[in-house]
Amino acid sequence: MTLLLSPDGRVVSHPLAAPPRFSRPAAPLRARTAYAAAHVIPLPWAENVPGAPAQLDWDATLGFRRYLWSWGLGVADAMDTAQRNMGLDPAATRELIARSAAEARAVGGALVVGVGTDHLDSPVAGLDEVIAAYLEQLGYVVEQGAGAVLMASRQLARVARSADDYRTVYDAVLSQVDGPVLLHWLGEQFDPALAGYWGSADVATASRTVLDVIAGNPGKVAGVKMSLLDPAAEVALRRALPPGTALLTGDDYHYVDLIAGDDGGHSDALLGAFAAIAPAASAALQALDRGDSAEYRRVLGPTEALSRHIFAAPTPYYKTGVAFLAWLNGHQPAFAMVGGLHAARSLPHLSEIVRLADAAGALEEPDLAAHRWSALLATHGLAPR
Repeated sequence: MTLLLSPDGRVVSHPLAAPPRFSRPAAPLRARTAYAAAHVIPLPWAENVPGAPAQLDWDATLGFRRYLWSWGLGVADAMDTAQRNMGLDPAATRELIARSAAEARAVGGALVVGVGTDHLDSPVAGLDEVIAAYLEQLGYVVEQGAGAVLMASRQLARVARSADDYRTVYDAVLSQVDGPVLLHWLGEQFDPALAGYWGSADVATASRTVLDVIAGNPGKVAGVKMSLLDPAAEVALRRALPPGTALLTGDDYHYVDLIAGDDGGHSDALLGAFAAIAPAASAALQALDRGDSAEYRRVLGPTEALSRHIFAAPTPYYKTGVAFLAWLNGHQPAFAMVGGLHAARSLPHLSEIVRLADAAGALEEPDLAAHRWSALLATHGLAPR
């Protein structure tokens, strides 16, 4: 039993379901490549206020990555879920990459990390600065032995004047990579500063630029991580990609159908949502490995309503829901985030996460979740009436 907030502000009782008994995979997942985009966990006693350097609880942060690997998922680190451009400063980002890479080597976990330009602390004059910034971060990631995701760049979006400018930057960076990397297309729903990325607000036109970049750099692009919350656009790009180039869905609204796929193929996954629902995501992918698409949908289908709520507008604040669920499930000691971002969602929003997580089987220890949520409500002066 737990408590929920009713629309009129009353606190009401809500029965909790028993958690599903999912099993960790005995062998690597095969049918789909799947990365969970992981968040970071702060020291709850530190000065993690807006604008302050991030101070992380490394034991908890790395422990959460080990938890994701234990379910057979890869980890996508130092990306937007880890609060890049929303509280995770460049120094903390570099340390996170180094520590996660070392942990991945120790446990044999799959890891890709974000390569961006966000360490630039002054206005960018032109494309050459953007290229140099990408290459600086790329060199560091290569030194750590991690796979690279070329993240969408706010700085490039600010100075680019055409699709040719995007081609110029990506061609220059990709010419310097030794092994294949992932490209990252993050829509303006996730970051308004990225509106019109790839040189056009028209998705079909922008997709052609992405395809041009891939075609111009054979063997350098393993896949595209696409987060536009537009399944039709994702399927269109997926079908147009050259053989051997994956489409990794970042669509936290429609991932069930996109990963299931159709006669023309399927999407792999790189999702913040999978960090919130790792056991269910793993169990569903294990079902696909067995060829059991009905079980895949039975397990993963109910999680999509939870994910849609966590990623509701304003979407950039979805990280709060991911951290909240990690706290409810015992993966971090406090409901706290760098930059004070735990205050970015309301109590009614969090209450709905509790309800939907229960319905989706995403509360791993319901009694612990109920205790922690009730304590948070009490802190805000809310108790059953």
